[in-house]
Amino acid sequence: MFKPMIEGLSHITLVVSDLDRTEEVFRAVFDAKRVYDSGDDTFSISRERFFLIGGVWVAIMEGEPVRHRGYSHVAFKVDANQIGKYEERVKAAGLTLLPGRSRVPGEGQSVYFYDHDDYLFELHSGTLETRLQRYERGNPKGAEASNGI
Repeated sequence: MFKPMIEGLSHITLVVSDLDRTEEVFRAVFDAKRVYDSGDDTFSISRERFFLIGGVWVAIMEGEPVRHRGYSHVAFKVDANQIGKYEERVKAAGLTLLPGRSRVPGEGQSVYFYDHDDYLFELHSGTLETRLQRYERGNPKGAEASNGI
C-alpha cells in the first residue's frame, strides 16, 4: 500500500543570467559552498552549479530568469544577533536592499534583498514555532511600522 510521505525539501532551483555573478552573491552573502559545476556539460536544460547553503541544496541554471519583482521569496534562517552583519554583506555585494515589511513584535527580524536577476531573498531570525506562538496571542494591529515591500 502506498503511504505518501514528504521527507523534506530536496532542493531549490533558480534560473539565472550569469552563473559566476550569482555564485559571487551566494558566497559573499550566504557563505555558500559550491559542490558541483557542470562546466560545458548539460545534464539538465542548461549549464548548472549546485551549492550548499545552511545545509540546503540550491541549484542555479543558466538561462533567462523571470523578471518580475514580487513577494515570492526564498528565506534562510540566521541568528538574530547577526542581522546587521548580513545587511552589511548585502550592501557590500551591491544588491538591492529593501526596507522590510511591517512586523508583529515577536515574529523575528529580517533582511530582504533582490539579487541581480530580481529574485527576492530573506534572511530571517524567526522560526515557524515562534511565529505561530506570536500569532496565537492575536492583535496583528500591533505591527511595527516600516516602508514594506
